[in-house]
Amino acid sequence: MPVQFKMIPKQNNLVSPPEVKFFPCAVSKGIVNLDDLAKIISGRCTISRADCYGVVIALSDAIGEALSGGNIVKIQNLGSFQLSLSGTASEDESSLGKANIKGAKVVYRPSKDLKSKIKRITYKRLR
Repeated sequence: MPVQFKMIPKQNNLVSPPEVKFFPCAVSKGIVNLDDLAKIISGRCTISRADCYGVVIALSDAIGEALSGGNIVKIQNLGSFQLSLSGTASEDESSLGKANIKGAKVVYRPSKDLKSKIKRITYKRLR
């Protein structure tokens, strides 16, 4: 089934005169939540929906614990997760400390397998 998209106008104010160009934007058909995923997975294998639900919750907890421990989490057909820090600069290395860290984000990198599946997506423009 093709992914639907629409064209969105965006104005570039950096050029004179300002110009409007149109860019493709994916249109969501809805949200697939954990319960939906559990139903799909249980229909494709021998474990129950409740077991799928429990595995996904446990996987989420395990990924969080591994990231908190400073590890990169790599799941073969899914991709890898790692922490990225943001913070303020320091004049020299000796004055750099925990106070310089303002926050952390999880960076996700899809696997080669997932990237190849995404390359096979077809698209349909909404009018």
